[in-house]
Amino acid sequence: MTLILALDFGGTKLAAALVNVGSRKWLRYERRLSPVGANASTDLEIMRSLIYSLLQDTKPAAIGVSFGGPVDASTGTVRLSHHVAGWENIPLKALLEEEFGVPVDVDNDANIAALGEHRFGAGQGYDSLFYITVSTGVGGGWILNGQPWRGAGGMAGEIGHIVVDPAGPICLCGKRGCVERLASGPYMAQNAREILEKEPQRRGGLRDGEILRGLVGDNLTLLTGQLVSEAAAAGDDLAKEVLHKAAWALGVGIGNVANLMNPQRFVLGGGVTKAGEDFWRVVRQVARETALPEVDFEVVPAVLGDDAPLWGGVAIASITANL
Repeated sequence: MTLILALDFGGTKLAAALVNVGSRKWLRYERRLSPVGANASTDLEIMRSLIYSLLQDTKPAAIGVSFGGPVDASTGTVRLSHHVAGWENIPLKALLEEEFGVPVDVDNDANIAALGEHRFGAGQGYDSLFYITVSTGVGGGWILNGQPWRGAGGMAGEIGHIVVDPAGPICLCGKRGCVERLASGPYMAQNAREILEKEPQRRGGLRDGEILRGLVGDNLTLLTGQLVSEAAAAGDDLAKEVLHKAAWALGVGIGNVANLMNPQRFVLGGGVTKAGEDFWRVVRQVARETALPEVDFEVVPAVLGDDAPLWGGVAIASITANL
C-alpha cells in the first residue's frame, strides 16, 4: 500500500487527507478551522496534530502541500500569507521533510488546485487550462502542455490583478479596477454595503436592497459575497447589479487571457462561482465578446470543490515520487 499525504493551509481552514495511490477516495480526512488571531506557529501545530492523527503508524511515500499565499515552489519556502501572521519566509518544505523523512512539494493554492483539476477534475484530457479561484481573492494557476507553468518568478496566473476598469475603485494592491476588486467575495459585499449606506432608500423599490437588508437584519457589516449571491437569486436588484459587475469583470479578464494565451479551458472554482446561472451566463457572454472570434475556449465549473487543493497536493506529490 503506497500512501500520499495531502495538506491544505487555507486562509481560514487547515485540512489534511491520506490517500492510496490510484484511489479516488480519501482513506482518512481531517479539517479544522484556523483559530481567530492564528499565526504561523499555531497553524503549524494544528497541522502537525492533524498529520499524526491521520498517519497513525503508517508512513507516506510523499507529501504534497497547498498554501494560501505566495510560495517559492523551487525551494518550498512560503513567502507570506495575506491572512495569517508570521509566515514570512518560512521553509515549509524543509521543516516537513526533516520531521517526516519523505519528499515534500509545496506550492500556492491556485497552482496546486489547477494541477488537481487537471489530473482528477474538469481538466482531465486537456493539455492546456487556466484555473481561476474566486473567493476571498481572485487567483489563477496554469497548466500548459500538461505541466504546471509558474512563470519566471512563480507569479504567473495573477488574473485578479488584471485591470478591467481603470476608473474603478482602488484595490488592496493599490491599482484601480482590478478583477479582484470587483469580483472577489469580500469586495462584492463591500460594494453592496457602500451603495446601501450612500443611498438608504435607493430608487425606493422594495426589490432594490430590501432582500439584502433582510438577510443581515439591517446590520450591513454582516454582508458577505455569498449573501449578495443569495439575494440576487431571490430577485434583489441591487444585489443583481453588484453580481453582474463581478461577472462582467471576470468575463473581461478571461477574454483577455484567452486572447493572450489561448488555453482550451478555463476552470472556475471558489465560493463566488456558486452564484447561480445568471452569473455564469454573464461571465461566458462577456468573455466571448472580449475575446477575438477566432479564439476558441470553454468556461466550465471546477468539479473538485473545496478539495481541489488537496487533490492537487496528491498530484504534485505523485509527480515528485514518480508514482
